[in-house]
Amino acid sequence: MSDVGIGNLHFIDGMMDKYMYLDILKQNLKQSAEKMGILPHYKLYLDNDPKHNAHICILWALYYCPQVIRTLAQSPDLNPIENIWDHLNNGIRKFKISNKIELSEKLMFEWDKIEGNVCENLVKSMHND
Repeated sequence: MSDVGIGNLHFIDGMMDKYMYLDILKQNLKQSAEKMGILPHYKLYLDNDPKHNAHICILWALYYCPQVIRTLAQSPDLNPIENIWDHLNNGIRKFKISNKIELSEKLMFEWDKIEGNVCENLVKSMHND
């Protein structure tokens, strides 16, 4: 996400490890930045998740991202994506979901409804320390 909107939503099956995380970056980061119109001057925010701190992921990010910024894990005031997950969770609560396919469909439906001003307000609310 950025202050202009959201990028791609990527679904995973199973537990994510550093290799899966790296594949998601490779497949989606540049494409999402392009979709949001922030290519080539985007910033990748990484929190203290062990997958984000894995050597292969750090090296890839340093080589392929214009700027890498480290943030605290699961801190809503420093990591606006936590607020997007909450927004998404609230959006799908109105549906009766009985399987993974319905869940993915409803998540994608709600994801696509997230407007740029929601993201802009979350990014603006971050501290500029």
